[in-house]
Amino acid sequence: MNVAGAVLCGGRSSRMGSDKALLQIGGVPMVLRVAAALTDAGCHPVSAIGGDRPELELLGLPVIDDEWPGEGPVGGVLTALSSAGAADAVVVAACDMPRLSAPTVRLLIECLERSPSAAAVVASTDRVQPLCAVWRPSACSTLLSALERGERRLHAVLAELVTVAVVVNLQDLTNVNTPDDLPTRL
Repeated sequence: MNVAGAVLCGGRSSRMGSDKALLQIGGVPMVLRVAAALTDAGCHPVSAIGGDRPELELLGLPVIDDEWPGEGPVGGVLTALSSAGAADAVVVAACDMPRLSAPTVRLLIECLERSPSAAAVVASTDRVQPLCAVWRPSACSTLLSALERGERRLHAVLAELVTVAVVVNLQDLTNVNTPDDLPTRL
C-alpha cells in the first residue's frame, strides 16, 4: 500500500499566541516531530498542508497550500487527499501532537489495509480523534460535499463514512493548544 503523509499546519493558533507548527520542543519544531512519526511509519512523501510556507520550507518540508483556507480541518484533509497523487491513502495528523509515534501511525495504516470497505481509520482514545487518521481518496466526495454545505467538523464527516476507530495510547495524541500545554520533556 502506497501511503503519503500530511501534517496540518493551517490553524490560527489563537490560544497559543504563536504558530504552533514552528514551536520547538527539545529543540525540534512540533511540525518536524509529527512529520518524523509519519516518515518513520513508512509514509512517503510527507508534506505540510497550509501554514507559513517560507518557514516550513526552511525546515525542509514540502508545503502544499491549503486549497480551502479558513475552512478548518475538513478543507485541510481534502487538500491532503487531492494532492496525494497516486497514493492509496494519506495519513493526516495535526501539527500539535509532538508525541505522535511511528508505531501508532503504522497501527492505523495496518488497520486500513485490513478494512477494505473503510474510507478512514481514525485514532481513538477516550473519544475519536479525527486529526490523526488515515484516509482513502474515496472520502474526497464526502469531504467536498461537507465543505459545500458549510460543514467544517471532521466528526460530522466521519459520521457519513464507513470508518474504523482504533484505540491508541492517549499520550501519543496529547495536543498542545496553549503555552501551559507545552511539555517540559518528551
